[in-house]
Amino acid sequence: MKDTAINVLKILEESPGPVSGERIAEQLGITRSAVWKQIRELRRLGYQISSSRAEGYRLETKTDRLFPYEINKMLRTRVIGRQIRHFDSTASTGWVAKKLAAESDPEKLHGMVIIAEEQTGGVGRLGRAWVSPAGGIWATILLKPSVPLDHLFMTTMAGSVAIARAIRKEYGISALIKWPNDIFIGDRKVAGLLLELAAEADTVHYALLGIGIDANVPLDELSSNLRDTVTTLQAEVGREVDRVALLARVLREFELRYQQLEDGEYDSIIREWKSLSRTLDNRVAIKTINKTFSGEAIDIDEHGALIIRKDNGKIERVIAGDCFQL
Repeated sequence: MKDTAINVLKILEESPGPVSGERIAEQLGITRSAVWKQIRELRRLGYQISSSRAEGYRLETKTDRLFPYEINKMLRTRVIGRQIRHFDSTASTGWVAKKLAAESDPEKLHGMVIIAEEQTGGVGRLGRAWVSPAGGIWATILLKPSVPLDHLFMTTMAGSVAIARAIRKEYGISALIKWPNDIFIGDRKVAGLLLELAAEADTVHYALLGIGIDANVPLDELSSNLRDTVTTLQAEVGREVDRVALLARVLREFELRYQQLEDGEYDSIIREWKSLSRTLDNRVAIKTINKTFSGEAIDIDEHGALIIRKDNGKIERVIAGDCFQL
């Protein structure tokens, strides 16, 4: 959104009633024709603006799109989200983040959030397709970590806690975390995360935390093979949710936990993750690259591995794999 359009929007937001085109033009030092052009652009972007020859323009409702201007009004962070790139559509916000990191100093981009209204080529864990239609929240947080390499995996834990807490606080819904990186409501997935690192030897150039939340995605728009395992916040709440407010809350919750990681407060993250887990203390089936087995999920260790007491009584430590609750 261009600065002139934002300035027109601010005048409409701050006015208790209709504002004439002439008054807007005088305040901004532009022509009335230019005002009309910006009004038309704001309407195209989803803002509902009524007009009357006698009274002028009135902002009726704001857009539902995840524009940086709207997010910044609700953001309560120091670093995360203070830089935002927004796209109507892109193959992958992660791909955009990698390109930006390659073209600039990742340290200067630390905390940047790349957002897309839809992704046409989203990729999830293990290279699986990440279905990302319009109405969801599809974002990547670009980080230049100061967290030790052996604890960077906890960035995903911090993100999982942030999303679960944000959903609980915004809607009073008992969102829980399924190991290793999914958020569930009941027995259906509503969000997921993906952590990617650009590193060599002991040096981490940057980290990307991908976030996907099925916010206002109509269930009937999901493919038939997903409808039994996936839900959306719109379906759970019974109405469209405010995606801007939710994303701003997620970024705030994430910054709080990421600060704990930077301060070395690893136990705090692990305790909170455990308190929100739907995996621990339940029978699960585990599928790794090499084998499949079942047992009880009894703990998660300091490296994020899931500890399973197998049906034969032996203890198995699972670093990576698929986990299915039985």
